[in-house]
Amino acid sequence: MKNSKPYIIAEMGVNFYDTAKVMNISPLEAAKLYIDKAAEAGCDCAKFQSYKADTIVSKNSPAYWDLSKEPTKTQHALFQKHDCFNKEDYQELCDYTHAKGMDFTSTPFDYSSADYLENMVDFYKISSSDLSNLPFIRHIAKKGKKMVVSVGAAYLSEVDEAIRAMKEVGNDEIVILHCVLSYPTAPENANLMIIDTLKKSFPDVKVGFSDHVAPDETMMTLATAYLLGAEVIEKHFTLDKTLPGNDHYHAGDPDDFKRAIANFKWIDIVKGSAEKTVLECELTPRKEARRSLVLTKNLKAGDVIKQEDLMPKRPGTGISPVFADIVIGRKVIRDLEEDTILTWDMV
Repeated sequence: MKNSKPYIIAEMGVNFYDTAKVMNISPLEAAKLYIDKAAEAGCDCAKFQSYKADTIVSKNSPAYWDLSKEPTKTQHALFQKHDCFNKEDYQELCDYTHAKGMDFTSTPFDYSSADYLENMVDFYKISSSDLSNLPFIRHIAKKGKKMVVSVGAAYLSEVDEAIRAMKEVGNDEIVILHCVLSYPTAPENANLMIIDTLKKSFPDVKVGFSDHVAPDETMMTLATAYLLGAEVIEKHFTLDKTLPGNDHYHAGDPDDFKRAIANFKWIDIVKGSAEKTVLECELTPRKEARRSLVLTKNLKAGDVIKQEDLMPKRPGTGISPVFADIVIGRKVIRDLEEDTILTWDMV
């Protein structure tokens, strides 16, 4: 994985199938178009999904998405629409993605996919739906590649079990992604403070965010996640948010991703450094806006300075009020007029 902060995964999922129909091109051509646009937007990784309907779900498994957006009533029927790619297709997408300067991965949903993807993916991405599928997680973790695991719809104990399963087979290259398994996720259900909970509960793994909140013109959900410490950001990617289908309506388009990336860069700028010191841009204001000991009346050489002879005033180019007790009781060594800013060579 690249060292981008945050590392941005464009989840192509299966959205490109719908784009292929609209544009009257092949799904593979549409997938490459998605890769092009994600690269142009500044994403770090193009992610796909590898499965066959018959190995991921039973035939009568009901839908759990918004049927007004995606009317397909069973999971099996939906997955059948989007499972035509094979090993050779993913290899072509892998090569194309790498040629565009991005990392490549695809979430495997069966053992066969996990195995043939091994020499393609830059890291394995595990779906929230497989968080409790510990034998599957162990099988993949044994391959020794970095593991990025979504932890939606899970208790903290289940997250702990999955992390332990990966570590038990010798894999500690782990990133867990806070995720809400609801499409789309209402903003009030985003629960981004879970990012902090995960970071505190599992300090030896990286933490990120897999987002299902519908994008808005500010992309503040992702900005907030980054501010809370998300090191990896994953979001569904589409070229047209108005297309029908399971993932378009909560996905971000290239402009949304560009906006989010601009937010991340701005956050990095304004966050600055944790070291509390005087910045170069503050040197002159610090001197001019702070206070010095200033005389309230004329004094003659040899006069003893009394408390009532002094008043702290700007600028801070003379003796600081901090040293008032040291100055009081000393003599001035030359005639000084009222409103003189005292310096050490005067007393």
